[in-house]
Amino acid sequence: MSILAIDPGNIESAFVMVTDDLSKVIAKGKLPNADLERCISLLVHERWYWDDPVRHVAVEMVASYGMPVGAEVFETCVQIGRFERHIEIVWGNVINYQRIYRMEEKTAICHNSRARDSNIRQALIDRFGVVGTKKNPGYFYGFKKDIWAAMAVAVTYHDKYLTDSE
Repeated sequence: MSILAIDPGNIESAFVMVTDDLSKVIAKGKLPNADLERCISLLVHERWYWDDPVRHVAVEMVASYGMPVGAEVFETCVQIGRFERHIEIVWGNVINYQRIYRMEEKTAICHNSRARDSNIRQALIDRFGVVGTKKNPGYFYGFKKDIWAAMAVAVTYHDKYLTDSE
């Protein structure tokens, strides 16, 4: 079984698909939102499973901390709603779906609510291993900024909702 984690954006969104024990990254990338929605459909309708059916979906959710935000943030919120609706239509009750807030990621991965992206990235490397090179790819080979954020969503989901239930 696997986890699909999404770091949403107003135009493009990053995603990772990992085994539910986090031992392997199955797929990763950043796609225009409409293309990612089509991929979500393929995961079910075309049995695009890579040996591991998706049974868990986690999407990073926007939270308000009292600061002014721009139109991009509101468009991202709309996109999160689109993903949720699409997931509901495609999967129904077959999967476990959860919103993950950035603050949850910081405290779950770094144990500090003031952690920054660089702290989260380093904590993930400390936990899973080096990025690697083209000749010797590591666990995180090919990860870029938004894909790291999607991985943080997956790890937080795993740590909060899968390890407690085992």
